[in-house]
Amino acid sequence: MQNLGPIVLLAVAGFLVGGVVAMWRTTRVMAVVLGVLAALAAAGGIAWLL
Repeated sequence: MQNLGPIVLLAVAGFLVGGVVAMWRTTRVMAVVLGVLAALAAAGGIAWLL
């Protein structure tokens, strides 16, 4: 149960990447912001696992 944090962060990163794909056609600035947030969430999740 204590390893739930990294899994949640990786799941959030996946949702954010989906948001990047959806937003890329309409608002590229917001897509880049979501991409940065996805990268941070994924890096945090991976760092937490290590």
